[in-house]
Amino acid sequence: MEDPKKFLFVLSAAGAAGFVSIIFVLRWVLHFKEGLAWDGGLAEFNWHPVLTVTGFIFLQGIAIIVYRLPWTWQCSKLMMKFIHAGLNLAAFIFAAIAIVAAFDFHNAAKIPNMYSLHSWLGLTVVILYGLQLVLGIGMYLIPITPVSWRRAFMPIHVYSGLLLFGSVIAVALMGITEKLIFGLSNPKYKDSPPEAIFVNVLGVLLVLFGALILWIATRTSWKRPSEQTLHTLHSNGESEANTKVGPALSELADGTDTESGGDVRRRNNKSDNQAD
Repeated sequence: MEDPKKFLFVLSAAGAAGFVSIIFVLRWVLHFKEGLAWDGGLAEFNWHPVLTVTGFIFLQGIAIIVYRLPWTWQCSKLMMKFIHAGLNLAAFIFAAIAIVAAFDFHNAAKIPNMYSLHSWLGLTVVILYGLQLVLGIGMYLIPITPVSWRRAFMPIHVYSGLLLFGSVIAVALMGITEKLIFGLSNPKYKDSPPEAIFVNVLGVLLVLFGALILWIATRTSWKRPSEQTLHTLHSNGESEANTKVGPALSELADGTDTESGGDVRRRNNKSDNQAD
C-alpha cells in the first residue's frame, strides 16, 4: 500500500466522524426529542433517524471500504465477499425498519405518507439498494455465475454503490432539515435555537464521513491486491530465497511483461479477483 500513514489518518478521521455522528443522533432524540419507543408516537419515529445514521450510512460506509483495510488482506477473497454482503444486508435491514417506523408514526398521527421529496427519494434509494444487494449476491456469491458477467457488471456495481451511498447522505440531510422546520415552533428553526445548531452540526459530520469514505474508496493506490499477488507475496515472505525473488516481485508490481508476470495475468484473467 502506498502512503499507509495517510491511509490510517483518513480512515481514523472517517471512523471518528461516523462514530460522533451516531452519538449526535442519539443525543438529538434522547435529549431534544421524546426518546425511543415503539408505540406509534414521536418516540417511534425517532428510530427513523437513528437507524438511518447508524445502519444505512455508517454500516454502508464500512461495507464500501472493508476491502481496503490492509489487516483484512490475509482473509480470502470469498470471506471478504461474505463480510461485504453481510454489512450491506445489515444496512438494508436497518433502513427497512427505519421506513416502517416513519410509516407507523404517520399512520397513527393521520399524516399523509410519501408527500415530500425526502420520502420520494428515500424510498427510491432503499429499493435500489435492495436491488443492488440482490444483484451483487447473485453475481459474486453464486459460483455458477459466468466470469464474463462478473467482469461486465463490476463497473456498474461499483458506480451504483458509490452513487447510492452519496444519495443516502443527501436524503438524510433533507430529512433532518425537514424535521427541524416542521418540529421547531417556539423558537423556530430560522431563529437558530440550540437544537437547530446541534442538528446542523450532525449534518456536517455526515457530509464529512461520506467525503472521507468516498476518498478512501476511490484511491487506486489503496486498492486490495489481487489474490495471486497476495499469495505470491506471502509465499515469498516465508521463503529463504527472498533476495532471489525480490527483483521478480518488483517487475510484477511494475507490470512488466516477464514470463512469471504473464502467467500471473493469464491466471487472473480466469477469475474475477482482479475485477473486484
